[in-house]
Amino acid sequence: MLIRKPTDIRPSEITSESNYLNRRDFIRAGTVAAGSILAPPALGAVVPEQVRGGIPGIIKSEFSTDETANSYEDISTYNNYYEFGTGKSDPAVYSRDFEPRPWTITVDGHAEKTGTFDFDEFIKPFDAEERIYRMRCVEAWSMVIPWAGISLAEIVKSFNPTSKAKYVAFETLNDSDRMPGQRRRSLAWPYREGLTIEEATNPLAILAVGLYGEALPNQNGAPIRLVVPWKYGFKGIKGIVRISFVEDMPPTSWNMSQPREYGFYANVNPEVSHPRWSQGRERRIGAGLFSSKIPTQMYNGYGEQVAHLYKDLNLRRNF
Repeated sequence: MLIRKPTDIRPSEITSESNYLNRRDFIRAGTVAAGSILAPPALGAVVPEQVRGGIPGIIKSEFSTDETANSYEDISTYNNYYEFGTGKSDPAVYSRDFEPRPWTITVDGHAEKTGTFDFDEFIKPFDAEERIYRMRCVEAWSMVIPWAGISLAEIVKSFNPTSKAKYVAFETLNDSDRMPGQRRRSLAWPYREGLTIEEATNPLAILAVGLYGEALPNQNGAPIRLVVPWKYGFKGIKGIVRISFVEDMPPTSWNMSQPREYGFYANVNPEVSHPRWSQGRERRIGAGLFSSKIPTQMYNGYGEQVAHLYKDLNLRRNF
């Protein structure tokens, strides 16, 4: 089991990042009470615009792992973000001049509250929580990332979706002037992703606004991205500008591009191989090229929290 309530985890057991240790001096509030979804009264998350600016008032989350986190360098230099290039190092290089602010997010579809919101207005009512997740991507590699994020469930509920809202669809910014990778036809732009409404309201899912207690780097999806820890990495859409409450299953970018290889659900499932490689084992980034692979866990180890969402679903057909 990867998750435990981390009341006894010392910062030094999680990471040696010096600025992360210093940040602990102003983090207040303890672990969220067992069984609780809502955090204490909203602090109004403030995400600075400057690179590596610290996010104040982060609340420690119960949804965390005791595994050692990857270094900031690992997390910020080995990325999939085709909007800035298809190579793993491209996003860090080609997103340097990207300006993620000002930023707006449009909410539409089957919800009582819709409109276009300034980024700061959008996140203001919610708490930013520290959640250290083990994240997997599609090439059988993984990282452990200390995200600072906002509960997606609380965001979804705040817009009062109607009974017609069966899915939540997301879109990335579509601007080839600012995102040079979009000048290539590697995917049909803008990047699209989606979740069922039940997945979107599971307490594990977050919209991340930072990592290591600092504002999200451009190459990791600044200023806001999706993190769904029981799914493969391509579900974690970055640079979100639109959230739509829809009745039908929305199109998703990798499924549109290669439907035989990438399904809508994308749950981590070591028993179902990708057509071109096994998904039964993974290698931790930063452990070295010749390090041993470790067994991949069903739902990335979060089965207790999410398996009920798929109890009537054929996971081989709905991959």
